Amino acid sequence: MTQDVKRIVATYYASWRDKDFDTLRSVLADDATFRGPLGEAEGGDACVKGIEGLSEIVTDVVVHKMLADGPDVLTWFELHTTVAPPVPTATWAHVEDGRVTRVWATFDPRPLIR
Repeated sequence: MTQDVKRIVATYYASWRDKDFDTLRSVLADDATFRGPLGEAEGGDACVKGIEGLSEIVTDVVVHKMLADGPDVLTWFELHTTVAPPVPTATWAHVEDGRVTRVWATFDPRPLIR
């Protein structure tokens, strides 16, 4: 199970990085939620829409570490953008029935909103 949930979450980040929003949507549950310093989204489609908007300034998503504990995956990555130096970010994703149901993100948003 650990490798499966890590693979699913790795696909989430790779498809975001590659701006492959169809693949991104395929790994999100219909009722997926996102919570982070810059916003919230309810539902898989809304989560993709939020990432599509953010992707206008994202140049790379560099994952450094992924740790799984049952259905939960913690990821440490750097968010590279056109507007700020790389932003260290941590997320907690939850996977059920092969799809991401929740992503909670934490990072210092100040460099992105100046």
